[in-house]
Amino acid sequence: MCFDFDSRPPPLPADLIRPIAGGAAAERLIVTSGDGTEFSAALAPAAEGGEPGVVIVPDVRGLHPFYVELAERFADAGHHAIAFDFYGRTAGPGPRDDEFDYGPHRQQVKLGSALDDIEAAAGELRRRTGAETVATVGFCFGGSLAFVAGTHTDLGLSAVVGFYGVLDPSRFDGNGVLTQAGQMKLPVLGLFGGADQAIPREQVDEFESQLGSAGVDREIHVYPGAPHSFFDRKQDEFAAESEDAWRRILAFLGGIREAAAA
Repeated sequence: MCFDFDSRPPPLPADLIRPIAGGAAAERLIVTSGDGTEFSAALAPAAEGGEPGVVIVPDVRGLHPFYVELAERFADAGHHAIAFDFYGRTAGPGPRDDEFDYGPHRQQVKLGSALDDIEAAAGELRRRTGAETVATVGFCFGGSLAFVAGTHTDLGLSAVVGFYGVLDPSRFDGNGVLTQAGQMKLPVLGLFGGADQAIPREQVDEFESQLGSAGVDREIHVYPGAPHSFFDRKQDEFAAESEDAWRRILAFLGGIREAAAA
């Protein structure tokens, strides 16, 4: 389990919240992937600015309320955001609640189809908001997908962010992150917990080494003592780490915006 079912995104640091006219409630919508599959998404436009837009790639729960609220928090911070569900092919359109048995569906997710869904979600974000640059922000299973997406320039992404994305080479039928990190084409921000038993520190170090050899702009940060899924309002003891993660993400996105404008 990546998160408890009653988890919620940690709050934005107060100084990073932008005024939102009329609130930032996410709109639920249906998006169609390249193969015709329909899946659910939640779109939260920013009131002003919005670059780069953010495609949120959830954990194994799919489009859980955690990620709908997270899209709203990105809008609060001035970034158009869309969170989507990658179980449309096997479970139909979401969103997903606490009763959703994600296990059998998680096992059926194919890498190529998931990347197609990221591309479709990014396209919908651009169409609905006018965003010209788009980054992914993924968590756990979605963090792995976000990292791998950074090796595919045809998806039209500008950067990738992964929270504790599992790096195991055996993931995705032997096409896990560490088998592809040397092919990364985009700037990377990777955030990991030092006490995460699913991601050994030596794998994190190997990930960073491969990115360096590929000449990729990167920031890899490990929070000592933090567990998997520390980015959760319920994890009071890791509130400082969550605030720092927010600041790193938004600074990273700000750098992408500046690079695109140069």
